[in-house]
Amino acid sequence: MPLNPKIEQVLDMIARAKRPKLHEMTPQAARASYEKSAPILEIASAPMFAVEDLRIPTRDGATIGARLYYAQAPSGAEPAAALVYYHGGGFTVGSVNTHDALCRMFARNGKCVVLSVDYRLAPEHKFPTAVDDAFDALAWLHGHAAEFGIDNERLAVGGDSAGGTLATISAVLARDAGMALAL
Repeated sequence: MPLNPKIEQVLDMIARAKRPKLHEMTPQAARASYEKSAPILEIASAPMFAVEDLRIPTRDGATIGARLYYAQAPSGAEPAAALVYYHGGGFTVGSVNTHDALCRMFARNGKCVVLSVDYRLAPEHKFPTAVDDAFDALAWLHGHAAEFGIDNERLAVGGDSAGGTLATISAVLARDAGMALAL
C-alpha cells in the first residue's frame, strides 16, 4: 500500500533533519528537541477570544501548569462544554506549548473550552505521577467549572498517544468517583 503523500513528506523532512533520536538523548535534551521541532508539524494557530495559563493543585501539594482556551466569549446564559486535553510524548516529552495549535483547533472546531494539562513528566516524576496529575486536573476543573463559565456536566477528556492513555485512565477514575463525563 502506498504511503499517504503528506505522511511521506513529513517522514522525508524528519530524515533530512538528521537529528539524534529522542531515545538517544537525555530527557532534557529530548524535550528541547521536541519543543523545537513540534512547530514543523503544526497546523495554523487559530485565533482565540482568550487564553489563560493556570496553576492547578495536585494531591501531593505541588501545582502543575494548564492552559485554558476560549474560542469565543463565554455566554452568561449557558455554560460551555469543555474538553480536558492531555498531550502526547511518551510520558517524557511534550507540553502545552507543543500542542497549542491542536488545542486551539479543538476549541474553535468543537465550540468548547479546552483545558490543556501540563502533567509532570518522567523520568524525574515516576509512575503514577502523570496519572495522578491528569485526574487531579480533571477533578479540579469539575469542581471549579462555574468559575470559568463551564458546565461540569458537559466535560470530556481526550489526548494523543500517552495523553490518550491518561484520558482513558481519567475517564475510568471519574466513573469510579461518581463524576459523569459527557465524552
